[in-house]
Amino acid sequence: MTQDISAFITQNLELRPLLTLPTISLYLAHERSRLSRLADPKDADPPPPYWAFTWAGGLALAQYIMGHSELVAGRRVLDLGAGSGLVAIAAARSGAIASAAERDPHGRAAIALNAAANGVEVSLLDLDIIGLPPTDIDLILAGDVFYNPEIATLMLPFLTSCRAAGIDVLIGDPDRRDLPVDRLELVASYAVGDVGESDVSRVGNVYRLK
Repeated sequence: MTQDISAFITQNLELRPLLTLPTISLYLAHERSRLSRLADPKDADPPPPYWAFTWAGGLALAQYIMGHSELVAGRRVLDLGAGSGLVAIAAARSGAIASAAERDPHGRAAIALNAAANGVEVSLLDLDIIGLPPTDIDLILAGDVFYNPEIATLMLPFLTSCRAAGIDVLIGDPDRRDLPVDRLELVASYAVGDVGESDVSRVGNVYRLK
């Protein structure tokens, strides 16, 4: 199954450098990718292919990490809700021991391909945000994880418990409605693209969870 997904990605997505981070290339969707072919016909509500696009929060986090490698070098870093694996790849490029948590099997396949394409190692980590904080992580990088109220309701308590357990947490987001800004400290802002990355007209912010 994973082999079939990987073949689909390499055959139907385009490996190309990012507009704001040209040293990193990802397999990204384009108008001829027809990602709907990946959907399980038995699944009435298949997960959207978030992993096939770049998002403002992840782009901002990746740019911040690439510019501040001392924050991740030698540390065990987790890209939470990793999608394409962009943030984990940026962390690995900056000297981190990088892992990624992504539930979508298509996303997990994309992360492996994208890591290989960029010459880095990213391990895949199974993680339940309803459960306990991970025990072997120093820093969590969470890009675009507050994208709807249902996920936000689960995500904030989990990240708060991680912070209480001594894990540093950085969050990337373009200030979506459900972002808990009162719990965050702004550390950087970048002009980035978003879905499709056709321009850099959106601002992605990087926050530290207090």
